[in-house]
Amino acid sequence: MKGGLLKFLKDWMLVIGMICGAGSYLIYMQIPVLHPAGPAIEAVCRKIQPILLFLMLFISFCRIEPRQLKLQRWHLWNWLVQLCSFLLLSGTVIWAMHSGSAAAAWVIRNRILFESAMLCMICPTATACAVVTGKLGGDMAQVVMYTIIINLTVAIVVPLTVPLLYPTAGISFISAFGRILAKVFPLLILPCLCAWGVRFLMPRFHKWVSDRINLSFYLWSMALTLAIMMSTRAIVHSRGSLWTLLGMAAVSLACCIFQFRTGRRIGAAFGSRIEGSQALGQKNTVFGIWMGYTFWDPVISVAGGLYTIWHYIHNTRQLYRHGKEK
Repeated sequence: MKGGLLKFLKDWMLVIGMICGAGSYLIYMQIPVLHPAGPAIEAVCRKIQPILLFLMLFISFCRIEPRQLKLQRWHLWNWLVQLCSFLLLSGTVIWAMHSGSAAAAWVIRNRILFESAMLCMICPTATACAVVTGKLGGDMAQVVMYTIIINLTVAIVVPLTVPLLYPTAGISFISAFGRILAKVFPLLILPCLCAWGVRFLMPRFHKWVSDRINLSFYLWSMALTLAIMMSTRAIVHSRGSLWTLLGMAAVSLACCIFQFRTGRRIGAAFGSRIEGSQALGQKNTVFGIWMGYTFWDPVISVAGGLYTIWHYIHNTRQLYRHGKEK
């Protein structure tokens, strides 16, 4: 009985996390007596989430030797897909801002959808991507290497385009670069340095962490619950119209399908089908939501929340199918 329950929880952990995340916020909304505690709950969630992400990546780095982090040919193609898509979309919006043509007017009317696609395409790979890749039988080191590459790319590319998209916002390249780097360093670079320090200075503890294969998966499930909760909050409190939300849902779904499939094809060409698909499709949507309300129109952050739902549904389906095949 106990073994069956544990197997059920393990197989459906992601579905349970998604239901708990969305359900807990919707229940909270229906109980007015809990509303005064909302800011405190949000503050706790925002503090816990980075800790969970840090621990997940720390565990992943403990299981990866430094010499395993090598550039792969599929890294370049995935990087080009993300970068060129983002530059094409942002270039189209910037052109429309300075053109009086009918096509430019159409772009401006649908600017929220264009910027939603921009956010979904440039959003960096999730720190939890290595966890899912490992569960699917892929090479975690390849995905971690791409995660580092694309996060550093985002820290440079987004600050360069923000002043052009919002010239009156008063955000300079240096300011935006510093704010993004302040988010990237503790959740990406610091876990790497800590893991390598533990590897050489505390070998026993390093082995203990490395042997806990499922620990990062359970941490990810907890982070998923919080991510879905915050995404539900962003959707519920969005000031966009119903049609705008439906349009953003369609755009984010299209971007999700495109990136998973494109990454899968690129990876398959180089013998890294799982790694290419996960690295391009699974996003750090918490970071994406933060970018949306920090640098763009706050409504854009909802696209990150919607993408969270799509890519976790896809991951749940993948993990379930992989488990059945095994």
